[in-house]
Amino acid sequence: MINYVIMFGRRGILSIISDDNDFINVKQEKKNPVVKTDANDSDRAFENSIRPKDFGSYIGQTNLLKHLKITIEASKKREKALDHILFYGPPGLGKTTLAGVIGNEMGVPVKITSAPALERPRDIIGILMSLEENQILFIDEIHRLNKVAEEILYPAMEDFYLDMTTGKAQTVKTLRIPLPKFTLIGATTKAGELSGPLRDRFGIVHRLEFYTPVELAQVIKRTAKILDIEIDEKSAYAIARRSRGTPRIANRLIKRVSDYAIVKNDGKITEDIANKSLDILEIDEYGLDNTDRNLLKLIIEKYDGGPVGIETISAAIGEDSRTLEDVCEPYLLQCGLLQRTPRGRKVTPETYRHLGYKISNSNQQSLF
Repeated sequence: MINYVIMFGRRGILSIISDDNDFINVKQEKKNPVVKTDANDSDRAFENSIRPKDFGSYIGQTNLLKHLKITIEASKKREKALDHILFYGPPGLGKTTLAGVIGNEMGVPVKITSAPALERPRDIIGILMSLEENQILFIDEIHRLNKVAEEILYPAMEDFYLDMTTGKAQTVKTLRIPLPKFTLIGATTKAGELSGPLRDRFGIVHRLEFYTPVELAQVIKRTAKILDIEIDEKSAYAIARRSRGTPRIANRLIKRVSDYAIVKNDGKITEDIANKSLDILEIDEYGLDNTDRNLLKLIIEKYDGGPVGIETISAAIGEDSRTLEDVCEPYLLQCGLLQRTPRGRKVTPETYRHLGYKISNSNQQSLF
């Protein structure tokens, strides 16, 4: 256990020093919260410019929004912080965006960090002690939170206290430092990797679903309007069909299609321009890229449609198995092109049709 020396001032705790020489300046944490730094400034500026700020401009996740609106309205009437919220689901569906929307709807600031950034106890302690009343703390990839930081969060989430010890040997004392009532919003792509005690402390748990092409077309038209890109309904739908049900991918594709339109059609995106530009990017009608097609073709051509283990697929196409499981497989499973079985991965009859393969009698028997 790490012991701490706590320095007090007239306005409360000023700093904390642990016996491993970690130093936490609480005032400094208020001015400089830990933020995500894995994206460059231009990407972050683009994402921030197109992110909806309220429920009125947020598209998709209809049932989830209905529930959140009621919860937020009830919280405002009680004049209390929201229950802790856990969002999970595939990447790119708007978990971080929803945290910002909730903060704006509640009228409170949102402090954003990610679990890998909270390596040492001082990181999570400094953030918790710098929070204000009813403020929202958003932790991305919360399933990667280390054990020490997770255990510090337990009393903070449940009782709004920070349990710490000071002194050594016989002089050890336990302190319970009160924290302001706050809301923790956790986001994860792997809810199954969260520990039971942490998962049970979230009062609201929701899964974000893949978007329909109609919803994605609305997202694309909204983004095009913000970026002053000329696009019609059919063009937006053509891009939406190849966006893998994910707004992040849709927003990325609209930029690439816009580049092509500037060169070939004076910046105006038509259905023909959209299809041609996406063909150049080698993204087909299902939204599959080269990696997806190579995976499916390998199973068909080399393993007679499967089943085949993920490690074998990984070695054969030269992709990391975790990348295949986290990036490729969720969408392939969702659109019915891949099956997971106890013996490995198998393709479906729809995969044969989409890739232009003929199903032989032996394939048909094994598939059914």
